Amino acid sequence: MNLKLGLQTTAVGQHFTVQLSATRRGARLARLLTERQLDEWGVPSGEAAQVVAELAANAVLHGRVPGRDFRLELKLGADGTLRIEVTDARGDRVPRVPDPVDEDAECGRGLGIVAAYADRWGVDQGPAPAKTVWAELAPGRGRA
Repeated sequence: MNLKLGLQTTAVGQHFTVQLSATRRGARLARLLTERQLDEWGVPSGEAAQVVAELAANAVLHGRVPGRDFRLELKLGADGTLRIEVTDARGDRVPRVPDPVDEDAECGRGLGIVAAYADRWGVDQGPAPAKTVWAELAPGRGRA
């Protein structure tokens, strides 16, 4: 498994980045690394770990290109806002929340979960052929 870690502390906050294989194992590792990193930063990881799990699973299921990894970035701002970014190699597949969600469907709820936990979320295109799906969680929302 390809694993590249980066950790940086700046005057404006903390920054963690890791490149993971676009596999189910890589997605699972993204969640585990998020829990560990947020614990090191003293930030509750419950909702953030769930957001990472959903975004990483989407990167593996819908953003996978054989031989290409996905990247997870965690940015903790000085104000306590956590920004989660997951970048994959399929910029041509822009995620969207299905409307309405089919209650009997076995999939399709991931971005609804992200939208419920995040204060804001969105998609940034590029650099080609990549896209980054991001979510921001403000401090003090009762995360556990």
